[in-house]
Parts: sequence; structure tokens; C-alpha cells
Amino acid sequence: MDMDVDNLPPTAATTEASGGKQRKRLVVILVGAPGSGKSTFCENVMRASHRPWVRVCQDIIGNGKSGTKAQCLKSATSALDDGKSVIIDRCNLDREQRAEFVKLGNPQVDVHAVVLDLPAQLCISRSVKRTGHEGNLQGGKAAAVVNRMLQKKELPKLSEGFSRIMFCHNDAEIQDAVKTYSSLEPFDDLPRGCFGQRSHEAKVQVGIMKFLKKADAPSSGRTPKVDRVQRHLSPQSSDKKDQSSERKDGGLGLINFSEKEEMGSKETAACSSSNDIPTLAFPSISTADFQFNLDKASDIIVEKVEECLGKLGNARLVLVDLSHGSKILSLVKAKAEKKNIDSSKFFTFVGNIVHLFTKGGLRCSVIANAANWRLKPGGGGVNAAIFNAAGADFEAATKDRAKSLQPGHAVVVPLPSTSPLHIREGVTHVIHVLGPNMNPQRPNCLGNDYNEGCKLLCKAYSSLFDGFMSILNKQENIIPEPSKMLPGSDCGPDGSNQNFDQKNKRDGEFLSENSKKSRSSQNDARVEEANKDNERTGAKGWGSWAHALYQIAMHPERHKDDTFEVSEDVVVIKDVYPKAQRHLLVLARTENLDRLSDVRQEHLDLLRRMHAVGLKWAEKLLQEDDASLVFRLGYHSVPSMRQLHLHVISQDFNSPHLKNKKHWNSFNTAFFRDSVDVIEEVSSKGKATIKGDEGLLSMELRCHRCRSAHPNIPRLKSHITNCKAAFPAALLQNGRLVHRPGEVGTVKP
Repeated sequence: MDMDVDNLPPTAATTEASGGKQRKRLVVILVGAPGSGKSTFCENVMRASHRPWVRVCQDIIGNGKSGTKAQCLKSATSALDDGKSVIIDRCNLDREQRAEFVKLGNPQVDVHAVVLDLPAQLCISRSVKRTGHEGNLQGGKAAAVVNRMLQKKELPKLSEGFSRIMFCHNDAEIQDAVKTYSSLEPFDDLPRGCFGQRSHEAKVQVGIMKFLKKADAPSSGRTPKVDRVQRHLSPQSSDKKDQSSERKDGGLGLINFSEKEEMGSKETAACSSSNDIPTLAFPSISTADFQFNLDKASDIIVEKVEECLGKLGNARLVLVDLSHGSKILSLVKAKAEKKNIDSSKFFTFVGNIVHLFTKGGLRCSVIANAANWRLKPGGGGVNAAIFNAAGADFEAATKDRAKSLQPGHAVVVPLPSTSPLHIREGVTHVIHVLGPNMNPQRPNCLGNDYNEGCKLLCKAYSSLFDGFMSILNKQENIIPEPSKMLPGSDCGPDGSNQNFDQKNKRDGEFLSENSKKSRSSQNDARVEEANKDNERTGAKGWGSWAHALYQIAMHPERHKDDTFEVSEDVVVIKDVYPKAQRHLLVLARTENLDRLSDVRQEHLDLLRRMHAVGLKWAEKLLQEDDASLVFRLGYHSVPSMRQLHLHVISQDFNSPHLKNKKHWNSFNTAFFRDSVDVIEEVSSKGKATIKGDEGLLSMELRCHRCRSAHPNIPRLKSHITNCKAAFPAALLQNGRLVHRPGEVGTVKP
């Protein structure tokens, strides 16, 4: 009779199967800062090991969301009772945090520690760069969090109750630890003791001491010394003394680690290596001096951010506030999470808006100023701080752009190269924006008229974000040359490169689209010209960035380097931001056929031609490239780029450009219409069924093979790499999937 040892109680079955030797379960407590590689360690051990392991991670313990230490203890106890070993994936950097987990040990359970004691700067760099982190610790805010945690680090000792401690100081040693634990058979033991420790008394590693030590001099004459390292965490309570610290910067207090700690520019740059991303940092508009209702303001911020994110390309938005107890940050963060807004594209940040880089490690190329209508210094708060930090040349540059500002409007001011804010923080532009006033002590008070107030605040944020996109559009390193504006999916659901037209949006005064009366005659001429262009192309509903596919389809001779095949009916190109190893687009060369909803029965022959070409290329890739690939051919119900195009995409979804829930669900829900189904519907009904509900794009992440649910994209990608389940039966029918020739029948529509 066969015996499943892993699923039998450890007290009887495991003893019998091992010839009298009882299997000891293990609790492996990982100790390491964010960015040290704890989650990767878990994944590698569990993937290769023959011993049954359970990962306990506080970041996802609450049904995919952050939970409590108590939940982790309960989960670990349950796994041990089931005869499995456990890896505790938490930072566990001090003795108190480890103590309860050490108590899980008993005569049948050994407790080990694996210490990932990597250099502080490496952990910071990794944490700042990463996206889609389970605990949302990423971007600029990660630097100070890692610093704060390492300040309290206590290396584990055997006297705490560990039977074995293994120290790893670099990636090679971590790999050795992975091999040690993944090679353990169910009944194997490891030698007891402490292995790899360099200093028994070290409490703070050399890396963090170097990071925080007093600099003899700045590493660059352009960047002065900074006398505080600022904390920037998710909003929470903090010491009152810290919150009320100095008000030198226009009333923007700083929260300090220590009055004596200083950080030079070289160390600051080390924790900011991901700051190549164009970033707009903005305060909440009208919620301080202008006393706008915080709940209504937070709704508007989230709404306007959500509208803007699809147009940002590789840029991001950051809402900044000074206080750790900021109610507006808490409200916005909660509402953004509820709407599943991509936290790598928009997040909140506690910090001083004029010291985000030098004191927080977050480089923002553009910052917004909650201005007054005169566009002058004074008034305290953000406005005073920005004018003071930017210097006299900035005030002059502002006057050159505009003399005053109306509520709901914004004006872009390039920061002079002589400005200290440019030299020290790397800020290139400031956008002045004026919101509505609900404060009776200020001019033009709206009283309690929130209907008008909400309209003006929406208009203010639209003007602010439009101003930011006008800056992005002008910078060559952000927007590609027209010949290179091929489709990608970093923004829209079909992977469009959503940038705005350089001709329409320029640096300088940039007022909202609704303020045409106040525009200069030059801007009026630009708008009129753009409208005429749209009328000629019959595409009033499309932004200028969305015409790239149309231009390629109509003028393939101008894009010879980018096309794989050109015929009278179609053009074949590669998606510039592919969502899988192989991702091609088949473009229709027919005027006024922008999307699936435009298709009618007279286009049936064209649909069949596009399918045949897509099928040919899929089979060609299978023969010449990788015979193990599986392809699917289909259309997005609501594309974000003009010109009907068919996706030919391999089902591995192994691509760094697949970054968020919308990317995944646009190819793995009913939003994606299989080509064979579209052809059948148009043939029988005269048109295709459009399943463009936005709710499809916000559905939970599920594996396209086994349909298991996952909390975020990194976890999903890790799963699908190893998932061997068969595809759902519906996909295996009617030739919806294309395998190597002979394995699955193909459709000849």
C-alpha cells in the first residue's frame, strides 16, 4: 500500500516511513531589511525543495492584503500541525519581533534563522527601484523606511532559542543558503550552531553607518549637505516633538532621526537610482488655507488621478503632505487602493516638497505649487516654501509667464538653471495651480457652494496634470520620435504609448481646456489647427498620441524599419511594449475603421485576411523560434489606439512590460475577443459583441490556465512560470489557441 508521507501526522506516519526516525519540522525565521531578498529566498527554496514548506508573509496574510503578527503566528502553527515546515517572511530585525516565532520551537520543531545582512545601500536601491511590491514599500518612500528599520537592527543570537543561525552578506552566500534548505529531504537535519557571522557584537552594519555618517564635505559642489534624514512612511501617529520641529521652510516642519545625522549627496544618490522616472509631486489643492472639505477633495484627487494615469506613459504622480498624521493622505491612499490604482504610478508621500530628493531620496522633475492668485511669494505654507527655495530668478520667470491666475487654472514655469531648487533637488519645472476658496478670510470665498467648488477643483487638477503632460511631451527622452511611436501597453489596456501632441501642448502658460477665452491668440490658432486635423481624419474622439497605428497603416513606407509585412490590406508590426515573449499586431489598412465597434459585414473579408496573416505569423514563430509557445489571436473590445488591429500574442506573458491589473485583464477576460469568435459573430449578426465594461479590467488577477487567484502581478507571474495546468476548455475549442502544427487544429474561417 502506497503511503503519502507529507500528508500524514508527523508523530506516526513520518516515524514509520523513516524506519523509526521521526521527521523534525523546521521554522526558518528570515531576518533582513526590505530589499534584502527574503521573498526571493522563499520562492527559490519552495520551488526546488522536496520538503513541504509554507511561506508565512505578513504583507499578504490577510487574504492577499497586509495582516497582523497574530495572523502570521496562527498560520505558522497550523502549518506545523499539518506536518509542514515554515518560512517566516518578515523583517524580524529586532529580538522582540522574533520572540513569538521562536516560541514555536519544541522537541519536534527546530527553529533556524537565516540573516540576509546585505549592505544598506543595496537594500535601499532595490527597494526604491521595485514595483508591484506586496507591501507597497517601493519608490522614494522606501529609502527612509529601510534606514529607520536598520537603525534598530539586532542580529539574532543562539541564546534567543535558535538551534541554527546562518548569516549571508552577499548574493552568493544567499544562494548557498537557498541550496542548503532546498536540498533538505523530509527527514534531513542540519548541524546546529552559528555560521557565517563576521562580528558577534555588530548591531549596525558598516553600510548603514556609512550612509548616515557625517560627511566631511559634499561630494558635489552643486549639492549642499543636509542635516536631517526625513522619515516618509504611510500616514500614522508620530512623536509630537518630531511633528512640531523647525519651521524654517515656510511652515513645513521636518521629522528627524537625529539633530546630528547628516547625509551627503553621494549617499543620497545611492538611494535614488530609480528616479529616472519623470515624476510630478503635488500637494493637495485648497485643503489648507482654502479649507476645502477633505472628503470631497480626496474623491476629486483620486478621480482626476485615475483619468490621468492612462495618459502618462512612463511617468508617475505623487501626492505629498508634511504630516505623518495627514488625513488627506490617509483618505486618498484608502480610496486609491479601493479603485486598484497602480501604486507604482501614483502613491502618497510624507515629506517636505522642496526637499524630496535630498531628505527623502525621491527625485521629482516637476513640483506643483498651491499658489495665490497674484502668483507672488508669501502667505506661508507650500507657496512660501517653493518661492524661498527656488530663488529670485524663479520669481522673475513666473512674472514672465503670467501676472495672475484664476481659480481652476494652472501655469507652467521652467525653473532657471541657477535656481537652488534645480541645482539641489533636480526640479526642472514648477506648475502654479489655484483652486477654489472656501475660507471666508480669503478673497473670492464660495461660502458653502460645493457644487461650484467641486467643479473648480476638478478643473484645477485637470489643468495641473495637463501642464505636467505638456512638459513630458516636450522632452525628447520621454516621447519618442514620430517614427518610433509604435504601440505599447504601459498605459492603456491595449498597450498604447499615451503621450500628448507636441504641437498643441507647450511649456509656458498652460490653462485648462475649458478656459479658451483666456488663452493667447497663438494657443487659439494651435487648437483650431488641431481640430481641423481631427476633422480631416474623422477621429475627433482620439488624442493625438493615439494616431500612431493609423499613421503606420496608412503610410508604411515611412516606417520600413518597423514593419514585418506590408500588403494592400494589412501591415504587420511588433508591439513596442510587448506583454509576452512574442507579441505582434496586424493593422487594417482601411480608412474609418478605428475599432471593433466600427466593423460590419462588409469588413468580413478583411477580418478573415487579418486572421490568416496573424495565423501565418504565429505558425512561423512556432517553426523558427520556440515550438513550445502557444498563441492567441484577438481584439480588445475598447482599444486605446486608433486603427483596427489584431493582437497575436504568446500565452507565456513573460514580459517586463506587463505591469498591472489592466494589462493582464485586457488579455485574460472577456475584454479580449478571440478573432475566430469575432469573425463568426460578424458573419451571422453583422457586427461583433463589444464587452468593454471597465469592471472587466479591474477584476481580480486569475491564472489564465488554472484560474487560481493571486494578490498582485509579481505573485501571478511567479505562479504562471510554473503552472502546468491545461488551458480552460473554452480556449481549446474552435482554434482559439495556436500550438505547434499538428497539436491543435487551426481555424480556416
